[in-house]
Amino acid sequence: MKNNDDQKGRRGFLKKGALLTVAGIASQTIFSTISSANNLLVENPLVNSSGAFTLPLLPYGYDALEPHIDKMTMEIHHMKHHKAYVTNLNKACEEEKIEGSLESIIKNCSKYSSAVRNNGGGHWNHSFFWKLMKQNGGGVPKGKLAEVINGRFKNFEGFKTKFGDAAKSRFGSGWVWLVSNKGKLEIGTTANQDNPLMDVSEFKGKPLLCLDVWEHAYYLKYQNMRADYVAAWWNLINWDEVAGNL
Repeated sequence: MKNNDDQKGRRGFLKKGALLTVAGIASQTIFSTISSANNLLVENPLVNSSGAFTLPLLPYGYDALEPHIDKMTMEIHHMKHHKAYVTNLNKACEEEKIEGSLESIIKNCSKYSSAVRNNGGGHWNHSFFWKLMKQNGGGVPKGKLAEVINGRFKNFEGFKTKFGDAAKSRFGSGWVWLVSNKGKLEIGTTANQDNPLMDVSEFKGKPLLCLDVWEHAYYLKYQNMRADYVAAWWNLINWDEVAGNL
């Protein structure tokens, strides 16, 4: 009787150990998969394995940018607005039989419908914008980026004032950009979801930094006080990312 109990005990122990091992492997696999997916989407938020455009994961939590941008705004902005651009872009590309990378579509959007232009721009702009912010960001740029900003705008405060003025004076919905245009830094704005890469844009260049000034980006917290939103946003900038874009 004792031997049977011992055998049952050993079998139970081995079974439990095996389950724990499998669970551990599964957990590690899931974690690795999620981590890999997160890195893939953050670095290349363009397509999935079937070729459809995908919504990128944020490189931080929805509450990470508080108190400057609140959690609910980030959730709605990412999961409602940005997601809708991705969904509608995929639909437009399927209907118009468009293939290619998001950047190639953006650069040649004059060939396509307004649905592709608006939703493609919305997807590209937001994917770019999310990475320009981080928890405990802000401060001032350093190194080569600081040199070129100071050389172009005299000093950081001069740059900050000019960029902020452009953000506050952009009429209606749109974006404010810092771009490199033939090696020269320039500040400008685009309407709606246009960006400086588009062949239809009047303001062109290689994007380095941008700010979303659509009301849905700030209205829950700041209501109609766009200037307060712009002032708070300087505390979130990921200058390492901007330097990498340069």
